[in-house]
Amino acid sequence: MSTGEDGGTRVLGLVEEHLDGIRARLTGEQYQLLLTRLRALAATPPDDPRAVRRAFQAVRLCLVPLPYDHPVREALDSARLAGAATAGRPVVLRTRDLLTRLAEGPPPSSGTAAVIAAAERRLLHAPALSADEARVRCHGSAPPPELIRLADPGRGDRYPEFQFEPGGGAPYEIVLRINRVLLADVDPWGAADWWLSRNLWLGGGPPAALLGVRPDRDLVGAAVALVEGD
Repeated sequence: MSTGEDGGTRVLGLVEEHLDGIRARLTGEQYQLLLTRLRALAATPPDDPRAVRRAFQAVRLCLVPLPYDHPVREALDSARLAGAATAGRPVVLRTRDLLTRLAEGPPPSSGTAAVIAAAERRLLHAPALSADEARVRCHGSAPPPELIRLADPGRGDRYPEFQFEPGGGAPYEIVLRINRVLLADVDPWGAADWWLSRNLWLGGGPPAALLGVRPDRDLVGAAVALVEGD
């Protein structure tokens, strides 16, 4: 078995081991997206390494919202920093085993809603613009779908402020580019968590704090490395 296959099957094993905790830390939408991408990986032809790799990359992205010190998140970062690729029959077969466990497993443990709410409150606590303020920054046009938009029950849609150039400026082009890589229009909470959490690839600082400090290529590289597993 290759290093990449070891990395992929190890991550999937940790997902199974920590299944209750993962389900508690993802929103309902995020968890359903994870299931969808796991099913797609399980249905991928095992002898098509590139297809397996692409499908596993989609699963990786669904796990980004997990806390930085979560065992699964640490495994993702370790595999990426080690340059591990993912391909082959073992990953597909392991995913099929995992889905069988999901179908037969017990319901989620209590406290799920509280954990989800705490994670979302942390992201909503970051400085953000209202929908009207974001529209002004976009020269009166509707904010592009690439911008992270978080739904706040009390204040309506919130656009994390780091996405905009300082001094009342427009959205950073580099942010829009990276948000496309992170599929922010599909999983805004996961994309926000990537920007606002510590990042080993970038020396431990949150990517949002490094806009205009580190070269754009470094930020793009960190996002692409996460998604592609490089």
